[in-house]
Amino acid sequence: MKLHNLKDSNQIVDFATAVKTGLGNNQGLFFPAKVPQLKNIDELLAMPTSARNFAILRQFVSENIGDDALKAIIAKVFTFPSPLKSVNQQVSCLELFHGPTLAFKDFGARFMANCLQHFARTQSDGEKITILTATSGDTGAAVAHAFHGLDNIEVVILFPKGKISDLQQKMFTTLAGNIRTVAVEGDFDDCQKLVKQCFDDNELVRQVGLNSANSINVSRLFAQICYYFDALAQLPLTQRDQTVIAVPSGNFGNLCAGIIAQAMGLPIKRFIASTNLNDTVPRYLKDGVWAPNATVETLSNAMDVSKPNNWPRIEYMIQSAQFDRDSLSGLAVDEQQTATTLKDLHQQGYISEPHAAVAYQGLQDSLDDGETGIFLGTAHPAKFKSSVEEILGIKLPLPEAIADCTHKPDLSIEMEVQFESIKKILLN
Repeated sequence: MKLHNLKDSNQIVDFATAVKTGLGNNQGLFFPAKVPQLKNIDELLAMPTSARNFAILRQFVSENIGDDALKAIIAKVFTFPSPLKSVNQQVSCLELFHGPTLAFKDFGARFMANCLQHFARTQSDGEKITILTATSGDTGAAVAHAFHGLDNIEVVILFPKGKISDLQQKMFTTLAGNIRTVAVEGDFDDCQKLVKQCFDDNELVRQVGLNSANSINVSRLFAQICYYFDALAQLPLTQRDQTVIAVPSGNFGNLCAGIIAQAMGLPIKRFIASTNLNDTVPRYLKDGVWAPNATVETLSNAMDVSKPNNWPRIEYMIQSAQFDRDSLSGLAVDEQQTATTLKDLHQQGYISEPHAAVAYQGLQDSLDDGETGIFLGTAHPAKFKSSVEEILGIKLPLPEAIADCTHKPDLSIEMEVQFESIKKILLN
């Protein structure tokens, strides 16, 4: 399959080039011109997860990764479940936090890392790779752990100083080795801006072999398609075509993956894009005006994004008539609603965290009789231990993956929002 640069129609690349390049010319995103459609969806959903994931991912990568190699990659990546946990008769949570860093980002980061490692093994040019990525929370840990210790790959992670939870931060700032972390004196959008400036410097890109592991890298997006199929595979056949999925949305890669899954034939009825107070997309869906405000800090900090990088891919799906705009609604949830919804879930016997609560509120506001609601649980509640404990008045035990890093030293360095500063770090 060929992938097109959404900002430069003349740049058409294969999957391997898109993965190794990250961003295209003019900071354009790579994307299929036409999403492949799958037949016999019910048979696909009846398959074992690994066989189903192979059938899905093969559509996108077969030009560069042979069947045996793809099966081996899938066996390394998808080593943890994504269970559908019932909250009440009509609503369930798709728990995507059972991977090594307890967040949905594990799916995409591990797939990207294994794809890059495969390409490195099949090429003899010994090219250097530097992964530069920005994180608003969970991406940092997922990327750091996916790439930690890999030969010939350096990783630099930017994060907004003081704007992610301490436990989130500890999971990626304590690794050392080929992982370097930078606390930026700004917000997540400032971090993303620095990443884009680096990619605009062609000489810097060449010198350090610059790549990105944000959801702008299409390999991460493709891996996330798989768990939408996994979600419907766990539903009775009679409920599948009435499924409404609420996605907690920040950079909008997660929602984009779901839209691709629907375009491939998965019978999702509609989507809800649930955001916090950083509500650029819900406002845009309502009035058609793209007007990002200044980023606001919230309880659901991983979604504190006012300029979502993945929206152009969703816009392309709408404009190319591969996705019906009427199948998407948006909802912004304020801080009081987030806390109230978290308490509501707890009263129903389900302990969650702010991001999933934002998504659940989207279902509460719009789910109709006869519909089946799924909201995505994108991170383990313990990653937001202090806020969850304070809101719910409970004590959360720390999972081993988090407990192991809490007493390790934070190795991050601090930096102002200056392009020359990050350039110096990359060159050194």
